[in-house]
Amino acid sequence: MDAETVRGAVLRGIILRRTALALPILLVVTLAMFALGAAAPFDPAARYLGDALGGATTEDLDRIRHNLGADQPFYSRWWHWVTQALAGDLGDSTSQHQPVAQVIGERMGWTLLLVTVAFAGAVVFALLAGTVAAVRQGGWFDRAVTTLAYGFEAVPVFWLSLAMIWLLSLTLRWFPAGGVSDLRTGDLTAGGVLSHLVLPAVALAASQAPWFVLYVKQSVRTELAQDYVVGARARGLRPRTVVIRHVVRGALLPFITLVGSRFPELITGAVLVETTFSWPGVAAATTEAAVALDFPLLAALTTLATGVVLLGNLLADIVYAFADPRVVAS
Repeated sequence: MDAETVRGAVLRGIILRRTALALPILLVVTLAMFALGAAAPFDPAARYLGDALGGATTEDLDRIRHNLGADQPFYSRWWHWVTQALAGDLGDSTSQHQPVAQVIGERMGWTLLLVTVAFAGAVVFALLAGTVAAVRQGGWFDRAVTTLAYGFEAVPVFWLSLAMIWLLSLTLRWFPAGGVSDLRTGDLTAGGVLSHLVLPAVALAASQAPWFVLYVKQSVRTELAQDYVVGARARGLRPRTVVIRHVVRGALLPFITLVGSRFPELITGAVLVETTFSWPGVAAATTEAAVALDFPLLAALTTLATGVVLLGNLLADIVYAFADPRVVAS
């Protein structure tokens, strides 16, 4: 068989394996979410009534629990939700007072914008800073990058977000503190969105970049010691050519795996960042659904987050197969 046939067979095998694992994982995750919700010491009926709870009778609470399905075993509610979801009905959000599909549809674009900008920025910065630090090992740039990377690894993203709001928004007044629209006029413009995007995107990127930088730095150092790199230098190739065409390409293979494995942390960071900066995305809705015990919305968002993690791992494997199919085939 030729190389393209082998590559196609490898990719089909990856997709089939990942797809076969995805369905049971999604079912188990959603079932666990319903089980944890049932074990939580909170009353969905009380949360639903809010301030009107004081005037509600026991019969009122029982009726609300029945309407919400809270009087049923968690596995019955889970199975009802699964069958309805497979039919295209995700239910209605009790906290947003909208269909769940509408809530997710209105917020998905904002989350994709934030996550894409932050993740792309973290990857590009890591490739540049990690490569330069490895090539100039022991220099001031290497020491500075390594120190900052280890330092930011230990900083919680919510603390970093609050510090950025205090310094860059409240003190220096360079950027808005949160939201996406102008506070005075309520207008939503491209320039306004970009100015509101800077702080949350930088905070989310800073929560991912340290791991990427240190990994790229180590991978590039390993590649620099390989025989084929020494041979390329001995043939008189320019140092920049050796690094870009040989070293970085070899270092990208393990880096691809790391990028795929960081999707769960990216989602967790997005939840914290969107909540801190009042960014109207899907991740912030997860916090709102959990606080309000909004199980239809929480179940859909949990499934979505799990699906994103599985998709990220699948894409990482596919890219890895294109870069070096022998590794995946083995």
